[in-house]
Amino acid sequence: MTTPRPQVPVIVLAGYLGAGKTTLLNHVLRQPGARVGVVINDFGDINVDAAWVSGQIDEPAAISGGCLCCISDTNELDTALERLAAPRLRLDAIIVEASGLADPATLARMVRFSGAEGTRLGGVAEVVDAVHHAHTAPSGHDAATRWGAASLVVVNKLDLLSPGDRAAYVGAIADTVHARNPRALVVGTSAGSIDPALLYGVSEAADDPAQLPLRELLLEEARPHPHVHADAVSVRAPAGADPGRVIDLLERPPAGVYRMKGTVVVRSGTRWRSYAVNLVGSSIHVASAPRAERSELAAIGLHLDVDTVRHRLDHAVAPGAGAPPAVGLRRLQRYRRLSR
Repeated sequence: MTTPRPQVPVIVLAGYLGAGKTTLLNHVLRQPGARVGVVINDFGDINVDAAWVSGQIDEPAAISGGCLCCISDTNELDTALERLAAPRLRLDAIIVEASGLADPATLARMVRFSGAEGTRLGGVAEVVDAVHHAHTAPSGHDAATRWGAASLVVVNKLDLLSPGDRAAYVGAIADTVHARNPRALVVGTSAGSIDPALLYGVSEAADDPAQLPLRELLLEEARPHPHVHADAVSVRAPAGADPGRVIDLLERPPAGVYRMKGTVVVRSGTRWRSYAVNLVGSSIHVASAPRAERSELAAIGLHLDVDTVRHRLDHAVAPGAGAPPAVGLRRLQRYRRLSR
């Protein structure tokens, strides 16, 4: 039996010119732990933005010639993603930094339906300039599509506002975003200093010393934390998760949870099957996974009620009594078909 190829999450990093996308990207790349590939989109024959990316990039791939979502031939993007998703690189995530004029919803569709094998859409992060947001904020149809596509909205440059105004300002932007997309996570920061865990999760392959497992990256207490720090909860359980409970958790995650990732082992007839499950915002992705001996699940978010989240995760992956309900298994497999 052929082992399924691991799928590398591709995160679209969007935002208007000057919002701080490259600053945020540099901050993330400087953090220890994960192996990240980068695709930088720019105008003209020279990728000006690429010169400003000073962090550690395991495998860069630059795309020139215009806004990605305006390219009639998407082969260039597919080629870059295919190159970065090669198993030999062992990348944990790929970040596509879009030009300021790119439409994130269109870009997300291009990534989701890319011909690149071994990739999946890992979410859309929109960077907002706190100082000039009032002049660049989308409105009408543009607002509905832009905020609707976002799984993470980063309100950047808060240090340029008076301390007493920052919380109210972020709250006002969050209200605007949530009116169109209630599941989007909105955070405020300065100099793009977010916890990389909000942007991507990394491999669960704990037995491979060349990889950093998700729980190790998130729970290592000695690592210096950036200004916006994510909470994380992880659980393990013997094989036999109830697929219906797993889908219930993914469809209705605990308050504050922005991402979930892990492997669940369920019974299908007389056989055990392993599935890799991922949640980013409201986007659920399920894929077949290499055979595992146990279920593992991790949740990431801000200001989590850790006890409540742990209880929900434990309940989802705890072995059920007897064979799992056929309805739950069909729901899980439906998400797997939709995720292809």
